[in-house]
Amino acid sequence: MKKIICSLVIAFIGFNAVAQNSNRTLLTIGNEEVSVDDFLSIYNKNRAVGEDLDPKTLDEYVDLFVNFKLKVKEAEALGMDTVPSFIKELAGYRKQLANPYLVDNEAGEQLVVEAYDRLKYEIKASHILITVAADASSSDTLKAYKKITKLRTEIVKGADFAAYAKQYSQDPSAKENAGSLGYFSAMYMVYPFENAAYTTNIGDVSGIVRTRFGYHILKVIDKRLSRGEVRTAHIMVKYPKPSGQNSEAEVAIAQQKANEIYAKLVSENADFDEMAKQYSDDKNNASKGGVLPWFGTNRMVESFENAAFALVNKGDITAPIETPYGWHIIKLVDKKGLGSFEDEKSELKKKIEKDSRAQVKRTSLVNKLKKEYDYKEYKSAVNELKKIVNSDFIAGRWSLDDNSSSLTKTVISIGDKIYTQEIFAAYLMKSVRKMKSKKSSSTLVDEVFTTWSEDMVIAFENTNLENKYNEFRLLMQEYRDGILLYELTDTKIWSKAVKDTTGLKEFYAANKQNYMWDTRVDAKIVNCLNENIACKVYNKLRKGKTDLTKLQAKVNKKSSLNMDVKEGVYLKGDNSDVDQVEWVVGVSDLIHDNENVKVVYITEVLEPQVKALSEAKGLITSDYQDALEKAWLAELSAKYDVEISNYVIDLVKNNNLAELDIVEEPVTPSYKGHFVRAFGKAKRTLGSSKDIVFNWYGNLYTTELKKD
Repeated sequence: MKKIICSLVIAFIGFNAVAQNSNRTLLTIGNEEVSVDDFLSIYNKNRAVGEDLDPKTLDEYVDLFVNFKLKVKEAEALGMDTVPSFIKELAGYRKQLANPYLVDNEAGEQLVVEAYDRLKYEIKASHILITVAADASSSDTLKAYKKITKLRTEIVKGADFAAYAKQYSQDPSAKENAGSLGYFSAMYMVYPFENAAYTTNIGDVSGIVRTRFGYHILKVIDKRLSRGEVRTAHIMVKYPKPSGQNSEAEVAIAQQKANEIYAKLVSENADFDEMAKQYSDDKNNASKGGVLPWFGTNRMVESFENAAFALVNKGDITAPIETPYGWHIIKLVDKKGLGSFEDEKSELKKKIEKDSRAQVKRTSLVNKLKKEYDYKEYKSAVNELKKIVNSDFIAGRWSLDDNSSSLTKTVISIGDKIYTQEIFAAYLMKSVRKMKSKKSSSTLVDEVFTTWSEDMVIAFENTNLENKYNEFRLLMQEYRDGILLYELTDTKIWSKAVKDTTGLKEFYAANKQNYMWDTRVDAKIVNCLNENIACKVYNKLRKGKTDLTKLQAKVNKKSSLNMDVKEGVYLKGDNSDVDQVEWVVGVSDLIHDNENVKVVYITEVLEPQVKALSEAKGLITSDYQDALEKAWLAELSAKYDVEISNYVIDLVKNNNLAELDIVEEPVTPSYKGHFVRAFGKAKRTLGSSKDIVFNWYGNLYTTELKKD
């Protein structure tokens, strides 16, 4: 007996075996289960917002959904989801749908708020630029950085910023403007430069800023509330020569002309638009009354801009204002400030997508994903690759195939996926050749690695979207099924109904009674200029002179308006004149229509008859398509098993889906008596498995039997 007991591996389970009984399957088609959650997501999407759930509508939608899924199931059976054109089309849709998920939208919202808050103010600043190309060598980059650092140190200690800008700045305009940029607002400068401008106090010098142009330092001169935007019109008296090349006499002549125009506007109340058309030298807009597009700060030369913003009321004009280009008289057309956040939000989002700050959303997402997926870098493996990046590598004389066996070390890991040196080397080869940079090989590899590793993190997230975001999974499923449904329905129904002329004729022949004309009349409606003419026409028709063409030619000798004839075959409701007369062959009484008088002449009453195929082809084709679809659905219903859980549907109708989440303790079979006999009985009854459990005097055991 001991030997028998010892041959049993008795696995005691030290827990209460509790399992969930939460089957959320609403329906099964073939071998595919559709959960009630997925179904309701689609159903609610197609239901009007706020509309109460109608049990009848729900039943109808279940039927429609089943038919939809039957067609999709057939498309899959035919392999339509493996066709290259389908795969390509679905991939295109997926790329568009994935884009919003592959940026940090929270960071994006913060950027919009930040831009809006900054647009409330304008910064006046000067800068010094030391240029350095984005692909400059490490030595050139370091040289530029040291130079800008030295300048900043000396300025902070008291050197004059404007003088240094004139002497050292490599911005070509600095020698003229001492580095002054005037006032500007958000979205005007590149993002790193804007950040420095808005985060530096008035009177202070910023830290060193790197942009695509090189290294900058800024001095913030002033900060003021935004002036918004204005729309103006102007009359321009242009200088004959470029700025700075005009003589005093030429300047005086232009000024005198501008003064004369201004005098006419003020003293004689001349029309500004007309004066602009006649006298303005700005030919781009003179014909439009001199009207210019909307502009804000730093969009026009300073003197023009300041004069325009100084105008208060619509229609106000300035005295002649001089700019480097000539003299201007400016009229205020309209003025507007910054709109509310909601008003500006959409446009700001578009601008941010095109702005360098869009990279912030991507970088923010990458950093979050690295934490989420336990991202790891193996720098030693990357450093090994740096040794192979030489002239042969860059020129393409280095073979990845010949070296792949030695490139097996992991460079990064994301979640449970590893990326080897070989994978990175393949990317590196393409990237380094395209860059044609003067930087050292080590710097190049580091830069390419940063870009590549970020791309891999985004790509990893991309492949995981369906699992991570249920709404994305459902949307992709919807697009996928929709494409399959369209292609197959077009083949089986729509195109077939159009191309299958024999089938269409047979359907028409079998269903002619459904395409009947109601009673119609063949009638001529004679419209006469007055009652006198109408009486003449009426009498002629009554006497049997029914050739209206001859009659019209005679009546219209003096005027073509005397008599007009329209004829056709009419149903009830087609024509109000025909509707109000008795439908018998012959001429009607006179019908007064304002000053005109009409006569309806019915030549034939057409009794109900079958429409010819050509007369109702559109309707017949549509009905034929419906018949084809009905027959096809019957065929599919017979081909694929469909099971619908009425229990789950009733829960939906009664708004009681919570019942599906009730956890029930399963009933565990109990056995008594000697353990060996109880075990044997449980094994014979339930089967032998480590997953089958039975109860023996309050303790739980499996029925698994292992041999020595």
